[in-house]
Amino acid sequence: MRIAQIAYSFIEDDTRVLRYITALTRSGHEVDVFALKRSGQPLKGNVYGATVFRIQKREVNEAFPLSYFLKLLNFFFLSAAWLSIRHSVRPYQLIHVHNVPDFLVFATLFPRITGAKIILDIHDILPELYAHKFNSSKSSLVFKALLQVEKLSAKFADYVIAANDIWLQRLTQRSVRPEKCLAMINYPDTLLFKPAQNGSRRGSDGRFILLYPGTLNRHQGLDVAVRAMALIREKIPVAELQIYGEGPSLQYLKKMVREMDLEGKVFFHSTVPLEELVKIIHKASVGIIPKLADGFGNEAFSTKSMEFMACGVPVIMSRTLIDTTYFTDDHVWFFNPGDPASLADTIYKVYSRPEETRTKVKASLELVSRNNWEVKKNEYVSLVERLVQKQCSG
Repeated sequence: MRIAQIAYSFIEDDTRVLRYITALTRSGHEVDVFALKRSGQPLKGNVYGATVFRIQKREVNEAFPLSYFLKLLNFFFLSAAWLSIRHSVRPYQLIHVHNVPDFLVFATLFPRITGAKIILDIHDILPELYAHKFNSSKSSLVFKALLQVEKLSAKFADYVIAANDIWLQRLTQRSVRPEKCLAMINYPDTLLFKPAQNGSRRGSDGRFILLYPGTLNRHQGLDVAVRAMALIREKIPVAELQIYGEGPSLQYLKKMVREMDLEGKVFFHSTVPLEELVKIIHKASVGIIPKLADGFGNEAFSTKSMEFMACGVPVIMSRTLIDTTYFTDDHVWFFNPGDPASLADTIYKVYSRPEETRTKVKASLELVSRNNWEVKKNEYVSLVERLVQKQCSG
């Protein structure tokens, strides 16, 4: 079966898309991927058995809605052209489109009218994301327009996947019929993310390493983590915060670190491949997810939460709606969202209570053993094959 995946992302960093790719290629399906390109990367490559076409270069520096929209629009037209050409030569049976944007699904128009089945995967619920990213209200014309685009996009697709159960409920209330939609969170790939052979969570030189790998957006709350580091540097002299990633908040965070004299406590690194990230996670004392609870951040599920758990690393996270939906105090250390003092206090608890920390790590590993991609991937592969078989029988 020939399948295409379209994502406005750097495919090497997009663990959600990579999960789908590996599930399909390991099941014997042929996969093409259309994605973004970093400087220096080739146009064509291979990732986990899939052929990748990096069709548009992007720098993650959008400060205004128009610049963000124009990049999305350009990717839409490029995707439509590439899909139409490749589909004309050798037809795809199914195309899996990943938002943002929702309207990217319409790039599949030609393949769809010539028989391909279409999945729309809603990683981020776009009207709320836009409202958060650009400080727009839900009563604004743009929010209402995006809501209509969401409805039209969901109607155009043969099936819709939501990134969590909160968004599944909202989508089925406003945009898509329940029978053509399911929730699939970012389950960890336990073939890749697994505990280190050495169970120690301290560096060889005694450092207490707090780790955050991911996008540097405002709703991720990294400013809260930086302020917490200023509060704990006297109580835990060996503590340091390692941040891996890129995004609009990077320069602001670096400025904070300089102004608070934290250059020897907070360190910034570029995004790294998943295989290297696993090694970095293994060296961490604790993983932190300091999301804000104001709107979008309150509902967005962090991919890294269960990847930390799968590696046997204790997790500190803000007590958001989405995280209390899936986790309890048995699994993680919660702190009050947006509160540096609460985060600093929680960091000290992890540092000073090793037995309690080990108990939480054990519970989180048990949770991951029941909820990981190796267990859940068959649901996705079965959905793909069922949609294509329905097409053939129809």
